[in-house]
Amino acid sequence: MIEVKVWSLALDDKNNFPVVILQSVDGSKKLPIWIGPPEANAIAMEIAGKRFPRPLSHDLIVAILKGLGAKVPRVEITDLRDNTFFAKIYLERDGEIVAVDARPSDSLAVALKSKAKIFVHPKLFTDELDRLVQPDAEPDGTGTDEDRAKRLKDYLEGLNPRDFGKFSF
Repeated sequence: MIEVKVWSLALDDKNNFPVVILQSVDGSKKLPIWIGPPEANAIAMEIAGKRFPRPLSHDLIVAILKGLGAKVPRVEITDLRDNTFFAKIYLERDGEIVAVDARPSDSLAVALKSKAKIFVHPKLFTDELDRLVQPDAEPDGTGTDEDRAKRLKDYLEGLNPRDFGKFSF
């Protein structure tokens, strides 16, 4: 497994959908994972160090785990099958470790909120996916990280909570 960090959040120009980009700790590899708007919002808020007045789902999960005396030491992005990424959240309590199947977007949000390490299976890093996240991947070649971050922020701020039920995955 290769340790990664959340490098960036962006919007896919083709379908206007959020993408979280993971980067290996050594900076040599990047992996884009398309996620839903609620998860993108949770990840963006955590990266920005902002809190909602009331706990959201990922906050609730971390609070429940803490209340049960469990912690999240790591999450792993483990596989890609039929264009769907798979992940596991590892829970530790009283010396026992349990792996729980989860969506990568939820896993990343929980990892960030619980300060857990994030790992990706090496087979998921491919040249094809890495090319998608090059800095000059903007259609006109002028996009910067700040441009992508602003477009994502504008997109997330424009969402209506009623829109969340309209997405199908």
